[in-house]
Amino acid sequence: MGKKSSFFKKIRISYNAPVTLTFALTAVLIMVLNALLKGTLIPAFFTVPGGAGSSAPFNIHVPLDYLRLVLHIFGHADWNHLVSNLSFILLLGPVIEERYGSPVLALMMLVTSLVTGVLNACFSPLPMLGSSDIAFMMILLTSFTSISKNEIPLSFILILILYVGRELFARPSDQNIATLAHIAGGLCGSMFAFLAMPKAASRKNGTAQKKQDDRNKSSDEGSSRTVKNKPALEEDDSTVVGSIEL
Repeated sequence: MGKKSSFFKKIRISYNAPVTLTFALTAVLIMVLNALLKGTLIPAFFTVPGGAGSSAPFNIHVPLDYLRLVLHIFGHADWNHLVSNLSFILLLGPVIEERYGSPVLALMMLVTSLVTGVLNACFSPLPMLGSSDIAFMMILLTSFTSISKNEIPLSFILILILYVGRELFARPSDQNIATLAHIAGGLCGSMFAFLAMPKAASRKNGTAQKKQDDRNKSSDEGSSRTVKNKPALEEDDSTVVGSIEL
């Protein structure tokens, strides 16, 4: 019994992916607060207005509408919508965060949400909410890491078909989740797969540069020691014999 107790004392829960976990917890908290406020919180702060033809179009004179371009990823239509997106995000987010680092993942999510929000505000007549664009970005970003120059994994193709199919053939009640804007935002955000450098590669390049600098420094110090240790020439080579200087 004592051994079991000491075993459980050694186990601790780590906050291993701060950006991913903070995002998920924030989305859950907003859903809870929205339920307590009788469904008024998410429509007011976490939904992107539509464009022309919308009942409440994007207003360039309202500062809150600009915040909604990014904050919409924290709002969801219902718990099923939230759980569906968090299933992908909590599965893939820690892997991406470990590979690229927390600041880079946060930037990816910010850019993806902004691109998606702008596209919806410009071209969609419907309001939009949800983190489907973030989930789609993570799916593509994770899949791109296994794509080589001459082959594409079948698993990547199947995931792409399943996710895009789910978005395109969503139930009518889910149409406020703007499908095409989500897909376009995910594709734009996934361009980071070609632009961002993984942490391991960054460290490798930094180590190589440090070694090169150390070699250059050692070479300079060696040259300096050679010059310093060279015997100095006698300024006065004259020899005195008696009173005659030769």
